[in-house]
Amino acid sequence: MANVKYPQELRERATRLAVEARRDPETRTGAIARISTQLGVHKEALRNWVRQAETAGLPVEREDTEERIRSLEKQNRELRRSNGL
Repeated sequence: MANVKYPQELRERATRLAVEARRDPETRTGAIARISTQLGVHKEALRNWVRQAETAGLPVEREDTEERIRSLEKQNRELRRSNGL
């Protein structure tokens, strides 16, 4: 059995918080360093967990991104139409 420094619950919580923060452009910058400090986790450990989670969850994240792009494109068309462009 591997020596596990952090409990599984803490790993999951830290990873979830970091992944969510990295998806939001306003909180993306420094998200891993900020969350690792808040939760008392080494930032390189959290960076590895996030990398693994993002790799494993890539199709879901891609769908979220594609949906967001469609929404923003629709909003852009509506703004252009209302501005007469």
